[in-house]
Amino acid sequence: MSLWTSTADPAVAVSFTEAVRSNVPPGGGLYLPARLAPLPDVPRLLELGWLERAPALLRPLLGPEPPEAELDALLADAFSFPAPLVEVREDRFALELFHGPTLSFKDFGARFLARFLAWAEARGGASPRRLVITATSGDTGSAVAQAFWGLPGFRVAVLYPRGRVSPLQELQMATLGGNVRAFAVDGSFDDCQRLVKACFADGALSADLGLTSANSINVARLVAQVLYYFEAVAQLRRHLPAGPRPWIAVPSGNFGNLCAGLLAARLGLPLAGFVAATNANRTVPDYLETGDYRPRPSLATLSNAMDVGDPNNWQRISWLFGGEVEQLRRTLRWGSAGDPETREALAELAALGYAGDPHGAVAWHVLERSLGPGEVGIFLATAHPAKFEATAEAAGPVPALAELARRPLLSEPLPNSLELLRSELRAWRPEAAR
Repeated sequence: MSLWTSTADPAVAVSFTEAVRSNVPPGGGLYLPARLAPLPDVPRLLELGWLERAPALLRPLLGPEPPEAELDALLADAFSFPAPLVEVREDRFALELFHGPTLSFKDFGARFLARFLAWAEARGGASPRRLVITATSGDTGSAVAQAFWGLPGFRVAVLYPRGRVSPLQELQMATLGGNVRAFAVDGSFDDCQRLVKACFADGALSADLGLTSANSINVARLVAQVLYYFEAVAQLRRHLPAGPRPWIAVPSGNFGNLCAGLLAARLGLPLAGFVAATNANRTVPDYLETGDYRPRPSLATLSNAMDVGDPNNWQRISWLFGGEVEQLRRTLRWGSAGDPETREALAELAALGYAGDPHGAVAWHVLERSLGPGEVGIFLATAHPAKFEATAEAAGPVPALAELARRPLLSEPLPNSLELLRSELRAWRPEAAR
């Protein structure tokens, strides 16, 4: 059995299924695998296709369940879209993670989580009665809402900062109805995140409503993201059979994506290393430069899904490195791009014939300024450029997004109040789902 432990208490040892269901360990902290060792057959795995490789990568993290045939079916349903590696120029590539139903990399984790939870709940023989609550700075909310929309036994409450997500992101999560409710919170993403954390800290509320989270703190989302790092290297080897190991630039807000990459490296993925790229929310770059970790209120930027001043997943990354900033400095490169640099990066990509989005542009900017001669780089293109006002025109029309504009907006204004949120959730009965 694969065991998961807590960043706050090494004595914690639970199965993957228990970790998915409970979201956070007792006593605080976040879940991580208790043991991570390089897989013995990585070169062979990199020769396989995505759906052939995925079960072998996940089995050390999931343990014996689901059984082989059920896991294969679950993965085929969750990952029904590609993740192509696109050459932008010589030795520079974009891993496009936006070909899922909501045009964001969050589709990988959200769809796997929804299907795994449905499997885990059904295994017990009873119909699931779960309320999924999640905070979003943009793409998480739409991916989670879509992944659980219409799934029997599940309701979804999405909290997002009013006026601080793109209009299309809002449409994607606030036009579904049914078992999905979207709350437009008066505040920042950090305020939304605090409200979600407070709900889970309320033991009675959590137990009464069967609360579960779909934020990047949930380990099901984390392990799903491990898979596309292996896919990136597998495709790169076909482009550059004798090339050097790549650096991968990860646009980072809550730092779950980078954490998944670091888990992939611990499993033996051959890489030169990672480049942590943030926007003007420089909590982590400042820490790596000064050794002083100081969370702060988030700033609104063009790359809004990365507008996080107190990243949840940083404690996981710190735990992986024993809390030693010097070890992190030896492993990572890092940098940031404010809005002027993001616009500059978008222009650079356009001149190369590549239509980027603001988040990928941040990663491109930092990658280009981090690599030396002869080094190969991949940046994660985490969202379709059509989703953002700054890049929609260059991206061209996307029929699925045009259809959204014709749907009524069902968002519900919510003051930044835990009491009001509790009241709304307690009053929401399954039979009253909208």
